[in-house]
Amino acid sequence: MEKEDILKKLLAVLEDDLGFYSPMIKEVSLEMVKEGFTQYPIFVAHQHEVKLGEPILLKEDYAREFSINACTLEELKERKLVLPDREADFIANYKNAKEFMCILFITPGDARFIYAPYKKKKNS
Repeated sequence: MEKEDILKKLLAVLEDDLGFYSPMIKEVSLEMVKEGFTQYPIFVAHQHEVKLGEPILLKEDYAREFSINACTLEELKERKLVLPDREADFIANYKNAKEFMCILFITPGDARFIYAPYKKKKNS
């Protein structure tokens, strides 16, 4: 199976997990902004251990494929994962944290930013 095919399958699994996690991620995101931790919350989606951000949703606790860590643009800059000359581009492309989750999708050999809208609550 080619790398792009594997990536597409992982993205489909991630999309399902994000649908499940969405309300919890949104709550953490809004709290991070409200409390002044950051204006740019970032959530790290991973299947293997990563030392980035703080674990908030563990796949084992929810029978999911991906775990989620809460992170910030400031941490990514500090760790030189977002370089100073790219910070303005990142901020310009960052979507409203009240409507979208910013996901740093990490797989072996690849990492990319994805924006996903929060799942709308269904009216009962």
